[in-house]
Amino acid sequence: MSDPIRVLVCDDQMLVRTGLVTIIDAQPDLEVAGECGDGRTAVDLARRLQPDVVVMDVRMPVLDGIEATRLLAGSTATEPVKVLVVTTFNLDEYVYEALRAGASGFLLKDAPPPKLLQGIRTVATGAALLDPEVTRALVGRYAARIRPGGAADPESPLTPRELEVLRLLADGRSNGEIAAALVISPETVKTFVSRILAKLGLRDRVQAVVYAYRHGLVS
Repeated sequence: MSDPIRVLVCDDQMLVRTGLVTIIDAQPDLEVAGECGDGRTAVDLARRLQPDVVVMDVRMPVLDGIEATRLLAGSTATEPVKVLVVTTFNLDEYVYEALRAGASGFLLKDAPPPKLLQGIRTVATGAALLDPEVTRALVGRYAARIRPGGAADPESPLTPRELEVLRLLADGRSNGEIAAALVISPETVKTFVSRILAKLGLRDRVQAVVYAYRHGLVS
């Protein structure tokens, strides 16, 4: 058997944190490496414990989840850590900034336990996690703020077909949904996504969504 996925849980609400710890520890393939209630401790613990995934709340004292994510997963991090942001949808308007900071994805705090657990497993594999509903509603809600100028990038290196794929990706569509919309196979979608990431120098689908909104490729 492979080693369990080690998870660091960071949330300033004790009841929420205890619930997350209980759910995660009950899984045979997951293990809680530690827990904390503020961003500064999250950074210190993550660097010391080296978990596979950090489940990070956005709004925390001492150091907020966005800055903690930037220190752990951003471009200047010496040993980047995978961060899964959990948020209350109607309060945290800065989730976009957490994605820019390097988070591998985000989920709502009221997501059912199976969805949270699968999210942790997904992020642990190195894949990005974008909840379609949250992507469309949350990022779209703040599109005017995060999309400077609102005009598409005329210097984009992407082909028209790649731009189509990127727009659908930014709308929160899965590979299967993109394939159905463009009448192509899911394997072809995977190839397009890989090309898009390579051409734009992006790490994963999360960064691709951020790029699409910042360059006015979605409305």
